[in-house]
Amino acid sequence: MKTPRRLYKYRAFSDRTLSSLVEDQLFFADPSTFNDPLDTKPGVEIDLAEDQLETMLIKLIEHRVHGELSAAASTIRYRGPKTRDHIMKLSRRQAEEIISDIRYNATDPDLRLENPVAFLLGQAIQQELLRRYDGGIVSLAERNNCPLMWSHYGDQHRGIAIGYSLPEQASNKIFKVKYGGSSMVAASKVLSMLDGDRGARQAVDDAVLLKKAYDWRYEKEWRLIGRRGAQDSPIELEEVVFGMRCPLAVKYSVVRALEDRPSALKFYEIRRKPDTFLLNRYSLDVDEMLATLPRRSLSLYEALDSLEQDNSS
Repeated sequence: MKTPRRLYKYRAFSDRTLSSLVEDQLFFADPSTFNDPLDTKPGVEIDLAEDQLETMLIKLIEHRVHGELSAAASTIRYRGPKTRDHIMKLSRRQAEEIISDIRYNATDPDLRLENPVAFLLGQAIQQELLRRYDGGIVSLAERNNCPLMWSHYGDQHRGIAIGYSLPEQASNKIFKVKYGGSSMVAASKVLSMLDGDRGARQAVDDAVLLKKAYDWRYEKEWRLIGRRGAQDSPIELEEVVFGMRCPLAVKYSVVRALEDRPSALKFYEIRRKPDTFLLNRYSLDVDEMLATLPRRSLSLYEALDSLEQDNSS
């Protein structure tokens, strides 16, 4: 899929925003913190028999628990075949305990379902599937002149939109969001993924990370995926666009903070197209701004005092 020449990150201005610009970092957010609770939360479509669902859930649980225990053992420097065998046994035991709990809970008479075991297995598979995705996401937009994006994410035009180009080495880390369609992922796809099917893995990844409701289509979102938290940016910072209400002091601070950057940036400001509801990006007159700021208010009074002295002499 061809990526746009530029992608934009809309931000309210804050010390964190300035820090990310100066240090050239991006924050890869935990998807559970997204403002849409339906985002990255697909349901599991039950299209397999109970025994297959059970097998799949056991694989998911064992994989997760094995990873957690192996990480803990590595931290305290426990190694060797005995440690590995113990981790395998604990992983299997936890999977069996969860399966046992599901079968017991399925006997609850208040669960008026045609197949309560399959339903509960599906719920558990969904939870385990989401726990596999422990990466972070940077949300980026195709446009720098979207009124809704400026209002929702650019602090009602008081913030900025940061423009990035996409180096070749980052092309396998960025993906386009798909809007609308089903929010379900087939259990059979998950099972195929666990068996090593690359096509199934792509389908599951898309369902978990890259599907949103159709109402969000105005965002034209792309997602950069990486390790959670603040990371050095794998994409190239090239421009900063200031909102219509962005204070002059903020513009000045950002320009001054980035003026000695090894790779020069371009600065723009958003303005309204005359007699329309459309927005457009225009070059910021940096030289004029730097010529007038910072100002000293008492200079005016001193100039007047000097003029009065000249007149009185």
